[in-house]
Amino acid sequence: MLQRRSFLGLPLLALCGSANSAWAGNSVETSRVRVTIGGKAFLQYAPVTLAERLGFFRDAGLDPELLDVSGGSKALQALVAGSAELTAGAFDHTIQMHAKGQKIAGVVLFGRHPTFALALRKEKAADYRDPSSLRGMKIGVTALGSQTQFMVEYIALRAGVSPTDISFVSVGGGTGAVAAIRNGAVDAVVTGEPALTALTSAGDVKLVADTRTNEGTIGIFGGLYPSGTIYARSDFIERNPDTLQAFVLAMVRALQWIDRASVDEIADALPEEWAKPDRNVFLASIRGTRDMFSPDGRFSAEGAGIAFQVLSTVDPQLRGVKVDLAETFTNRFVEKALQTLASK
Repeated sequence: MLQRRSFLGLPLLALCGSANSAWAGNSVETSRVRVTIGGKAFLQYAPVTLAERLGFFRDAGLDPELLDVSGGSKALQALVAGSAELTAGAFDHTIQMHAKGQKIAGVVLFGRHPTFALALRKEKAADYRDPSSLRGMKIGVTALGSQTQFMVEYIALRAGVSPTDISFVSVGGGTGAVAAIRNGAVDAVVTGEPALTALTSAGDVKLVADTRTNEGTIGIFGGLYPSGTIYARSDFIERNPDTLQAFVLAMVRALQWIDRASVDEIADALPEEWAKPDRNVFLASIRGTRDMFSPDGRFSAEGAGIAFQVLSTVDPQLRGVKVDLAETFTNRFVEKALQTLASK
């Protein structure tokens, strides 16, 4: 099916290429890596899926196993336990792990803001005045300890509400969030696309805090908050630099492809089931959140600082702890990937 589609007038297969020396650099240490993803069908993780479906991983000499888990904290646990070599999750986790003495580093940033929104069930929306109204609510998050929970806690604390006054419930990915709202299991959810557009277009919820756009993210956090990150244990990075370089090259190719592609081309390249039950809703989800994807994969010291400031507000274990933020990410693989792509 993908063979018949085109991008900027070129056959997709020609754009993707095949596994050949034009893209594969040095021989990788291992071609088979396990990658945990904290909710693969969330639109924010689309660059990973696109890198796979467009053949970019294959071109780079890799055959990754993409493992879908219920949330970012679960994805992190798999990495720490050694059942995965890489994780697609929140940048937050690199900071939290460093504070605990575990060296984990981001190697490519694909999401430059969290891309979640806090959505109140319509029956609760009428009584909502400001974040102080969150007191006593039952709020669904992807997984306990995930970035979706930290977002609510940060908003609540700034309004003088203790997180202990809110009940957090793990509802999993987008379908779980939709079901939890529609069956009344929660008062609100924090979830991503395409679930948010499905809920808002049906009139099921009212959004009260939205990080799907640069403007919304800056309004809540005071700047762009790095989110979607490929990260790994530092020892794995040092032992497998060519594997990491190949993986990052594929991811940066995917980000550049997204930056140039139309909404329809992005939807066509993703799994068909992602667009169900309503393709128009799915297209609207992509259209409304295009700027969530980094165009080049680079991290910034400013973004890391914003993440640390937010986390130290909501996580008592980070208060008073010194974290060398320069060790929580590296741009060396991204910079080399960008040089390689510029030379093609």
